[in-house]
Amino acid sequence: MKKTLSYGMVGGSLTAFIGGVHRVGVDFDGRAFLKAGCFSQNEAKNKECAEFYQVDDERTYKNFHEMAEKEGSREDGIDFVTITAPNDVHYEAAKAFLENGIHVLCEKPLCFEIGQAEELKKIAEEKNLLFCVNYSYSGNAMVKEARELITSGYIGDVINVNAEYLQEYLVDDIGAGDQVMVKLSSWRKDPAVAGISNCVGDIGTHIENTVSYMTGLKLKRVAAKLDYWGQPLDLNANILVEFENGAHGVFCSSQVCVGHMNGLVVRIFGTKGAIEWVQENPNILYVTLKGQPTQIYNRGMGYVTERTAEVSRIPSGHPEGLYVAFANIYRVWISSILKLKNGEELSGYDYDFPSIDDGIEGVKFIQACVKSSKNDAVWTEV
Repeated sequence: MKKTLSYGMVGGSLTAFIGGVHRVGVDFDGRAFLKAGCFSQNEAKNKECAEFYQVDDERTYKNFHEMAEKEGSREDGIDFVTITAPNDVHYEAAKAFLENGIHVLCEKPLCFEIGQAEELKKIAEEKNLLFCVNYSYSGNAMVKEARELITSGYIGDVINVNAEYLQEYLVDDIGAGDQVMVKLSSWRKDPAVAGISNCVGDIGTHIENTVSYMTGLKLKRVAAKLDYWGQPLDLNANILVEFENGAHGVFCSSQVCVGHMNGLVVRIFGTKGAIEWVQENPNILYVTLKGQPTQIYNRGMGYVTERTAEVSRIPSGHPEGLYVAFANIYRVWISSILKLKNGEELSGYDYDFPSIDDGIEGVKFIQACVKSSKNDAVWTEV
């Protein structure tokens, strides 16, 4: 029985933020090991990262096409790839690895076009490969607690949603034109690299996915107003949403809200009660039933649901955050690949990672918001 996996990485040099978080997430459970990579298009950075993680020279590649082909043909080739490069790389890289029989975990947004996303799904299904799109907040224990409570009917039927994701780090980009005021924002301001949206594509999709994961609801249409302030891509978005069950809500994503660092807040209102989760205090869930005082659920306590208990790694009161959310996604992801490798059937929580379908919904959401805003915030089907 196969007990460990090998993986490769596209992007994620030593100076890259998100690549480092992925590597920590993989390493939490010690069941997958970095064996190959194309960590940067910069030769020096690529070599530096490979040497740091002791990746063999022959498995340090100049581009992802070479990596996918050679790893796919090796007897000891990687079992999965993690794609953390900028957005414009996602589609071509994911397609290359799928076509070479390698499972794919890709950063969001999945790609630029709906047709591209559906093509990737088709290839994955034809080759019986797993595909994860990294909407990381679904890995938080108390997001899973919210999902268990909401989908069990604990707060009744969902009738309203209010969610926001507020940051301030691009406020100096307002009116700055082509100047790079914040280094992290440089490629995010380039449509050729980032796609048709910055703010909605980068953090607005996290709202859409987290709400969908918690409630099980899918969006039907949006009415969006995106603000650009002289930039080629959006810095701020206010979005009215309608779900397939008829419920409505408001999503607000912004990178220019002074005083807010990484403020993802999700409030779900039902006919019997309400649930609120604040990403910057991720170990707590606020639950209010009609006519009763608000209860504070703490991660790691005996009263949480079985699923939440399963993914809690340390006792209550000890903070768990982004690294653990990534680790929880990778734990399910790696376990599911191991099951497939060992000829076992997947079921239930084996699929508790953000899927290719979630990635497709994210692409549709971005497209609909941009289209709606260009048409004076008219209601637009997702």
